[in-house]
Amino acid sequence: MTSSARASRPLVLAGGALLLLALALVALMLARPSASAPASTAAASAPAEASADVGFARDMAVHHQQAVEMSFIVRDRTTDVAVRRLAFDIINTQANQRGMMLGWLEMWGRAKSSPGPPMEWMGHTVTPRGDGALMPGMATDAELDALRAAKGRDAEVLFLRLMTAHHRAGADMAQSAAAAAGTDEIRNLASGMVLGQRSEIALMADMLKERGVPA
Repeated sequence: MTSSARASRPLVLAGGALLLLALALVALMLARPSASAPASTAAASAPAEASADVGFARDMAVHHQQAVEMSFIVRDRTTDVAVRRLAFDIINTQANQRGMMLGWLEMWGRAKSSPGPPMEWMGHTVTPRGDGALMPGMATDAELDALRAAKGRDAEVLFLRLMTAHHRAGADMAQSAAAAAGTDEIRNLASGMVLGQRSEIALMADMLKERGVPA
């Protein structure tokens, strides 16, 4: 190999590397639109605005948010291990489920709140009474204030009663969604909610009995 050939070899290698880099950048730019294809496909096949899927996701997200709020309140109002454990479970489970439902609404291109009344997707309309309870089972503003003011056993009993009513209404709503939803996501989530909340209702009934209070 001549000295001139040896001298030109690094230039050839460098040129080849630059060509490969350019081709890689072009390939990346061409692939970029396809990355958004799944989101576009999801939005195009999203359930209708008036569907049970969309309505349930919106309403249950609101319902869950209050359950999480009540659980945080009682967690700081009692030292009872069983009640604090239940509150912790509700916080984690329902906050996670709420995030999933809001994520699906985002993916479907649907607003996270509805201009219409709650539970319209179930075939009946709930008219808020102005006391903070937007849907069946939800605690009123006065009940939440009472929970914040209570301590120890009083806080435990009030929380268990409020959460039992909350879960009963939530399980009824979830059962309706499991039957009427058109997506696997909502059907599966709602079916799991029914089982989970009914199990916790039974647990809370036992906890109330332990405190000498009828469920």
